[in-house]
Amino acid sequence: MTIAAIIVAAGKGERAGGSCPKQFANLAGRPMVTHSIAAFADHPQISQIILVVGAGQEAMARDAVGSLPVDAIVIGGAERQESVHAGLMAAKDAQFVLVHDAARPFLAAHVIDRLIAALETEEAAVPVLPVVDTLARGTEALGPVVDRSGLMRIQTPQAFCRSTLVKAHKAWGAGPATDDAQMVRALGICVAQVAGDKMLEKVTLPEDFAEAEARLAARLVTRTGMGFDVHRLADGEDLWLGGIKIDHSQGLAGHSDADVALHALTDALLGALGDGDIGTHFPPSDPQWRGARSDQFVRHAAQLIRAASGHIDHVDVTLICEAPKIGPHRPAMRTAIAAMLGISETCVSVKATTTERLGFTGRGEGIAAQAIATIRMPVE
Repeated sequence: MTIAAIIVAAGKGERAGGSCPKQFANLAGRPMVTHSIAAFADHPQISQIILVVGAGQEAMARDAVGSLPVDAIVIGGAERQESVHAGLMAAKDAQFVLVHDAARPFLAAHVIDRLIAALETEEAAVPVLPVVDTLARGTEALGPVVDRSGLMRIQTPQAFCRSTLVKAHKAWGAGPATDDAQMVRALGICVAQVAGDKMLEKVTLPEDFAEAEARLAARLVTRTGMGFDVHRLADGEDLWLGGIKIDHSQGLAGHSDADVALHALTDALLGALGDGDIGTHFPPSDPQWRGARSDQFVRHAAQLIRAASGHIDHVDVTLICEAPKIGPHRPAMRTAIAAMLGISETCVSVKATTTERLGFTGRGEGIAAQAIATIRMPVE
């Protein structure tokens, strides 16, 4: 199966208030849309991710995506179905598509699993939740109660054979559709139901952001990890620190690019996760890591956290050296690390200190780094 995820994020988000569309507003430490992107990116059966945004939102989308593996950012239309159609055209090589609303940020892997399993025998499937509240008609005054038996709340992502959904879009002529399953049902095609998830509630109004944060907090526990690393300075080596290359008379020596800041950060992330250390995942005895860029170590640790439904809240890195001066490079380091982790730069701290010319760092023989990572993980 070749499966593309189409994330619809083209709305104006006016009901949510704020200075930017809700899909790009911060939720749990990062732009809301990145939660959905990360969920699909971490699923092994998703082969392509298409992000659909509104005209004029391209810059916000690129900033939100950062280094996350989005295959294409395309422009949608005034109506949701126009945006989905744009995503379908960008995913023309996929056999199946999962269409998801960016306003449902907390997408669990088990929901994706259920939808993909349904596609093995069905042309379409949607996640649903039963209606448990009493329903009644009425505007100003409460009217008669509506029988809720057989009523379901429909969520996203919605899964389809791509050819079926393309056909449904071409055939639809009944005005704006509320979702894609509605158009597929109009063709007389059965849409299968799979169990949804309460965490997939839609974030629409200002108060929804607070509720979403509260729902997430109730299911997560804070964990902290620490990392420390040292590399010696040597002639003829490039100096990589915090994911950027710095002009200096010497560089750090090591099996990889010896980025001491990223090595300490990787250990801090793995420590918070409780999953060994950098040597466990990238042993220096393995020749494939000779000269490797250390950003892939950080990305690997971050992916492991996301795969476990965790969230990276904050990281703090301290570099210990006499030279080079870190201050001029701090903004670039923060930008690089934030992109690796898929979090806001406001959640990344980079500091520097000296040892008052004491010890090996004081003598200019090497550079040390320590890091702390704060993450939230599901309660076991």
